[in-house]
Amino acid sequence: MAVTGSATAALADEPCPRAGKGPADALRIGGLTPLTSIDYPGELAAVVFCQGCPWRCRYCQNTHLLPVRTPDPIPWPRVRAFLAQRRGLLDALVFSGGEPTLQPALRAAMSEAAAMGFKIGLHTAGPSPQRLRRLLPWLGWVGLDIKAPPGDYRSVTGVPGSGERAWESLDLLLGAGVALEVRTTLMPAWTLEAEIAPLMERLAARGVGRYVLQPARTDACLDTGLAGSPVAYSLGELRALGARLFPAFEVRAA
Repeated sequence: MAVTGSATAALADEPCPRAGKGPADALRIGGLTPLTSIDYPGELAAVVFCQGCPWRCRYCQNTHLLPVRTPDPIPWPRVRAFLAQRRGLLDALVFSGGEPTLQPALRAAMSEAAAMGFKIGLHTAGPSPQRLRRLLPWLGWVGLDIKAPPGDYRSVTGVPGSGERAWESLDLLLGAGVALEVRTTLMPAWTLEAEIAPLMERLAARGVGRYVLQPARTDACLDTGLAGSPVAYSLGELRALGARLFPAFEVRAA
């Protein structure tokens, strides 16, 4: 999901407390969506976009969130004040990115938001199963990106070993029983027979119950060579296979 342009404006009038700093105040935030009905199923939520990502996925759309630092960060105390004003109006707070699990301050920020009465959601690609494990006590719902079979991850992320960590995170979340949506962004050149069906079958065998596919957007992605690439798969075939393999399945628009 893209960061909305009005996010910073929505915080402009919120006070930014200057009291002593706590652990959550170190959270690096690159954007905020003040209201969404689609990022935490069944709940009205705000989304905090955490700055920084260890991978460079070819179809990435939020390239401004990739660097560890941003010249104009949103301070967590301002988000905290925003949440205090939205008690009873919002149900949940979702941490997205970038890759939020990179930041040690995330756990403290989740704890603060949960203490204010908000359900906690997380969008993650699972690059650090160890850090993800430490977040489990606060998580009510997780959207996990699984990009490919483990051995094919480098062709998407550019990072060796990234697939093994992501699939370990998948196993961790399945074992923890957290409400989970697994989703995959489809590379344009993938075919049903060679790449997509084997991945879907592997995820179904692993025990994934809710699975979402979405075609890659190639208009403003990190790899400009993907621009205008035609897809090599049929949406109808995807829907038929997904309906057979998963209890809950969806193909979303790019």
